Amino acid sequence: MKKITFFIIFWYLLSSCNSGYYKHIKDYTFKSTSGQPDYSSLNYWAAHPFKKNTSDSVAKPLRNDYVKDSSVDIFFIHPTTYTNKEKQFGWNAPVDNDTLNAKTDYTTILFQASVFNAAGRVFAPRYRQAHLSAYYPQTKSDTLNAIAAFDTAYNDIKTAFEYYLKHWNNGRPIIIASHSQGTTHAKRLLKEYFEGKPLQQKLVVAYIVGMVIEPTYFSKIKPCEKPNQTGCFCGWRTFQENYIPPFVQKEKFTSVVTNPISWDIDKPQILRAENKGSILLNFNKYYFKVADAKIEQGVLWTRKPHFVGNVFYKSKNFHIADYNLYYYNIRENVEERKKAYFLK
Repeated sequence: MKKITFFIIFWYLLSSCNSGYYKHIKDYTFKSTSGQPDYSSLNYWAAHPFKKNTSDSVAKPLRNDYVKDSSVDIFFIHPTTYTNKEKQFGWNAPVDNDTLNAKTDYTTILFQASVFNAAGRVFAPRYRQAHLSAYYPQTKSDTLNAIAAFDTAYNDIKTAFEYYLKHWNNGRPIIIASHSQGTTHAKRLLKEYFEGKPLQQKLVVAYIVGMVIEPTYFSKIKPCEKPNQTGCFCGWRTFQENYIPPFVQKEKFTSVVTNPISWDIDKPQILRAENKGSILLNFNKYYFKVADAKIEQGVLWTRKPHFVGNVFYKSKNFHIADYNLYYYNIRENVEERKKAYFLK
């Protein structure tokens, strides 16, 4: 029974309720007097090269070959961790809540942002994230509140990015990376600060994962079509093979999708035998041949992820694990694109 329970809660733990973060809540004692983030203080960065943080974590199987580089900066925008049903803080989360900050750092920063730590310096701002329900408004009033909540969150991201550019970038090339709500904001950031602007020349690549990417959203920044292409963007949404969610069926276009194993527009389907490795609940364990990658109708399909106990996982939506299922492939691809950028 204990084994069954473990695997039933596997994905939920990974995304939001991992008991591992609770023991760290006591470490988050800072408070904002204005209610707004102060990006001159490292407290308001979930990841920053000038402080020890979970994005620095390197899984044990990678440690022997790990070499840290600082020639590129990664600006990572984390997904929603403000998910409690009570919506206790209203439409936007505070930036100084100890529980939310611990949860963010020991889930998404550890399991997602860490994929980039060999490639460069990782910056990940805390922000007044919109509550998860902002994606599912039920009334006109909810819709207006949701729009305002996303705008508040994005304004924090803008402020953080501008502070980063002014004080820490110093002309370095940039990788933009994000997941879920983070991608909602990353798309706007790329459009406002990179597209058709001088900063576009500094863009190594953007990994904008977990959300729809309209084919016409960008005009100057193109989808990545080859694994060593630079100045482009990658994105995918992962579901079980033969499943197209109802919300995708309603989309009036076919979302841009990248295959995170081949990274090649001419190789839209790759079996899990070529998946370099996944990181699931145990950060320090290397899982082999867990997931396929097949581009289909605006999403990424995989057969049911292959790990001991997967029979107990019933959902066909693998959104939570968009990064985790392809962790080693992403890590390898980041290095390939970085090298290509400096060879231009």
